[in-house]
Amino acid sequence: MSTLWPAALPAEPAAELGDHPLEFERLWRGFMTARATLGLVLSIFQGGIFALIPSQGSAPLLICLAYFAAALTVRLTGQPQQLQQSLDSPWLRTVGVDVLAFATLQIVQGGAIDYTPLFALPVLMVSVLGSMRLAMATAASVTLLMFAHAGWLLTRPTGDAGANFLQAALTGAGCFAISFIASQLATRLASMELRAQRNQLAATEQRRVNELVIKSLTDGVLVVDEEGKVRSTNPAARVLLDAPEGAGELDLRLRPGCKTLMQLIDASFASQSPQQADITIDRPGSSARRLRARTQLTGAQRSDTLGLCVVFMQDQREIQARIRSEKLAGMGRMSAAVAHEIRNPLAAITQANALLTEDLSDPAQQRLAHMVGQNAQRLENIVRDVLHLTHAGEAGADDSARPLDLCESTERTCRDWTNQHGAGGELSVSLPQTQQTAWFDGEHLRRILINLLDNAHRFASHRPGSIQVSIEAAGEGRAKPGPTLRVWSDGAVLDPSVEQHLFEPFFSSESRSSGLGLYICRELCESHGAIISYDRSERWLAGQIASGNEFRVIFKLAPDIHITS
Repeated sequence: MSTLWPAALPAEPAAELGDHPLEFERLWRGFMTARATLGLVLSIFQGGIFALIPSQGSAPLLICLAYFAAALTVRLTGQPQQLQQSLDSPWLRTVGVDVLAFATLQIVQGGAIDYTPLFALPVLMVSVLGSMRLAMATAASVTLLMFAHAGWLLTRPTGDAGANFLQAALTGAGCFAISFIASQLATRLASMELRAQRNQLAATEQRRVNELVIKSLTDGVLVVDEEGKVRSTNPAARVLLDAPEGAGELDLRLRPGCKTLMQLIDASFASQSPQQADITIDRPGSSARRLRARTQLTGAQRSDTLGLCVVFMQDQREIQARIRSEKLAGMGRMSAAVAHEIRNPLAAITQANALLTEDLSDPAQQRLAHMVGQNAQRLENIVRDVLHLTHAGEAGADDSARPLDLCESTERTCRDWTNQHGAGGELSVSLPQTQQTAWFDGEHLRRILINLLDNAHRFASHRPGSIQVSIEAAGEGRAKPGPTLRVWSDGAVLDPSVEQHLFEPFFSSESRSSGLGLYICRELCESHGAIISYDRSERWLAGQIASGNEFRVIFKLAPDIHITS
């Protein structure tokens, strides 16, 4: 926006909205159209006079035609342009032409026709499209011309000099009044337009921010009217409702699976108050999804408009996972503190039992001392697991990972485990001929594999080949997964309740287990970018297909650098 439109407003916000607001363009074109129309009317009027009274001459008609041509040219070819502080080219082509044309007509007609009311048009135009200084200068120029015309009439033998000067004074006063009032109104209009455009710009930016925030929310957000039509939604809500982006307009009343959701929305509109409830979204061919939904009414802005209902939805699985995570964090801190307190007396018990065993000769007492040693070692293992779990949670991603020869490490760990448990006939190891490289820590891999083998040995049938360890080679290309380690046993199928909490800490189907083994395995895998999972699968066993439990670890591909064993 330029000098005047409005002159008192700062220029920086105006620059954001363009040099010529829409209202300024509309006013400019309106004035140019008025000039061209006035020129046409004057031409027709003077043409009629010339046709009726040819003796008056054609000069007024020619002046009107020239004015009409000039005004029409500016209207058709000109661009909206702010009138500056001085009498520059835009002023001369518009206001200057008007003042000159009307003054010439006033002189040529010799007082027969009074053209002074026409001076209001250029004064009003410059007041609206230019600065107040330029408007006052234009009014002053019109006044001077009127006084000059009155003075010129003194040289004529006829005419009332006093009346002419009074007419000039009144015309000048009117021009000054028009310029002042119109300038004030134009400034106010421009100020209001700029404020409206600023508000519109701020509202647009705020809407974009709100849309970005809503899209990034993990909770589903729906805006629904009273008829059940969804006005707005975010991607999370479409996922919860099984409605992809290209599904078109959503109508909850036409979706049988959203019956409980629609009932909650109807209850909100009926009571005109927020509602909250656990709802179920039925999905054909799949299990129902349980959600926690709460509503908030926007309220009708006018009596002839309907209010909207905003629905916030959360997947109950995520809520339960968050609660479980918070509980586990508290349990972990408490367990770590207890483990530290247990470790010192446990070490004293272990040392005292070892010294006592050296002096025992009675076999019964030796068995009791051996039982004490075994249980003390078990407690030591539990304490170590708890402390390792705490440290792993605090450290985050493990920095000890390096390229590891997966086949060599797996073969060595299986051999050590077999020697320790004497289960050589039960364990079958199948490794690929090519070297498989994983980004992992060797000691952590050993710990994971021993834990999986211990679990398999605990539930397997102990037949030859009842425990099988295999490695699947990595896929081709960097987009393919890394090598996969599989530990399979022919144990009985897991109860669904056990399978659901398989990798949770302090959960075990046996009373003598700490319930930390598989959870630590998962933490170690995730710290190295690997994925551990459980599935029920089939393998060849004793010449026939047997079902069993399989734990699968998908490793992260190692970069192409030196490989360690």
